[in-house]
Amino acid sequence: MRKQTAIVSRWLHIYLSMVSFAVILFFAVTGLTLNHAEWFANQQRTVQRTGSLPHDWLRPTTGEVGKLEIAERLRSSEKLHGEVSDFRVDDQQVAVSFKAPGYAADAFIDRDSNHYDLTITSNGFVAVMNDLHKGRDAGKAWGWVIDVSAVLLTLVSLTGLLLLFFVYKRRTAGLIVGAIGAVLLWIAWARFVP
Repeated sequence: MRKQTAIVSRWLHIYLSMVSFAVILFFAVTGLTLNHAEWFANQQRTVQRTGSLPHDWLRPTTGEVGKLEIAERLRSSEKLHGEVSDFRVDDQQVAVSFKAPGYAADAFIDRDSNHYDLTITSNGFVAVMNDLHKGRDAGKAWGWVIDVSAVLLTLVSLTGLLLLFFVYKRRTAGLIVGAIGAVLLWIAWARFVP
């Protein structure tokens, strides 16, 4: 039983590590770029555009404002992407916001003149990667990717720890080093986090 546990643990550790190699690299690099966002602050690009929409979508004679038509027209005519994160209607104005990792587009539409002002903000590749790291504006499917990544990394850590128990010569030293790492992490949190 002991030998079989060691074999299965080693097999799991090796192959889970290789499957999650890109995940580890991605979260390690974006952890660094998140911690030093000022290194990439000059990548933001803002574009202003204007246009108009059909009056009957904004002031329909019957029913409500054509939300789907407005969002899809803006998406297609202005080449917008991302999900509609906000759609507000008041007496004078309609406001539509599109969000995606590292990206925002906000349209303000005058309901009387049919005229809109659009501001598109793109924050660059690093900001996209940082937002993916956090799961911001990335959708539910990406949330599942983050969850699966967390499970993979947990399994890699646990199988690595389990393997340490089968390496007699290094078990004590490995456990001591692991404990020191955990204590140092706790000290850093207790000492430096306000």
